[in-house]
Amino acid sequence: MKKEFNIGIVGAQFMGRVHTNAWFDVAQFYDLPFKVIMKAACDIDPASEQNFAVRLGWQSFETSWEKLIEREDIDIVDICTPNNSHMPIAVAAAKNGKHVICEKPIAMDTTEAKQMLEAAEVSGVNHMVAFNYRRIPAIALAKKMIDEGKLGKIHHFNAVYYQDWLVDPEFPWVWRHDIKLAGSGAHGDMNAHTVDLARFLVGDIESVCGEEKVFIKERKKPGTKKAGIVTADDAACFLARFENGALGNFIATRFATGKKNFLRLEIFGSKGSLIFNLERLNELEYYSRDDHSAEHGFRNILVTENEHPYINRWWPPGHTIGWEHTFIHEIGDFLTAIANNVKITPDFYDGYKCQLVLDAVMKSSKFRKWIDISN
Repeated sequence: MKKEFNIGIVGAQFMGRVHTNAWFDVAQFYDLPFKVIMKAACDIDPASEQNFAVRLGWQSFETSWEKLIEREDIDIVDICTPNNSHMPIAVAAAKNGKHVICEKPIAMDTTEAKQMLEAAEVSGVNHMVAFNYRRIPAIALAKKMIDEGKLGKIHHFNAVYYQDWLVDPEFPWVWRHDIKLAGSGAHGDMNAHTVDLARFLVGDIESVCGEEKVFIKERKKPGTKKAGIVTADDAACFLARFENGALGNFIATRFATGKKNFLRLEIFGSKGSLIFNLERLNELEYYSRDDHSAEHGFRNILVTENEHPYINRWWPPGHTIGWEHTFIHEIGDFLTAIANNVKITPDFYDGYKCQLVLDAVMKSSKFRKWIDISN
């Protein structure tokens, strides 16, 4: 085993900062058999990239991801770029023998996702999709409770993901409005999370029926008087049938006025139910039919006990953790898998399976009918 693992990150904007925080802190909370070196950062904007690298502690910087990937002193490539560049970077990194972690959604479409999966599998590198919500302790506890049969047979999985940052018609045009850069809008950005959580907690989806909507067709391009055409959805919703017979209901929108980052899951089973709210991410609501009838009701579990998933790495009971800690869990588990030479999930296969559902919803919206999920 190497004594040091050198990290190269591609993308110096919001997600680049988030992942950098995790790389910087991970060794404080995970016992790793090697030292993690923040070796190089990359972005197409030289000024932004240099400022990012120096301010956040990266040892060097590049303005070409091709050069970063070809560097012999890079062991792991972390992709935090717009969606249209995920596939070429990931495929090239895998072919150069680099372990790869990639932000979600994995790619622009199923075809690209499959290329990424095949390249990583052929190269034998570790690969991971950054679905960080799997590593919220409350979500990990929900998974454990479902696997233990506490909910019985699952009947319903409902997910809403609400944001409101596009409600203002004066909000400028950004890359996320362009389907050629993003693949989709709220659907790929937000439903990617809930589809992955649905697969993680309940199982694979069999068929979908969906609708997408653009509420504001044009927005001003920053620094110009030109209008940018909005081609990526502002909102998307769909119904789902799971392979195990459960029913699903999904909504993602950037037009939920007053909601900033509200993700709520409801899972109803024959023996009990679970409710999770991202804005209260240290809590999990649980209802059990096994309780005495006079005591029936949802109980609130504060997920901060040492026996709860991930919590023994952090603080005493009752001392809550935050959104940024999920990325430390993600990076720590990824590095642990590399150290032990085992696969990590969610990997590019999970990203591919998620993309199958996302693409089917878009197809359903276009043809206005139910679409079966097919490999």
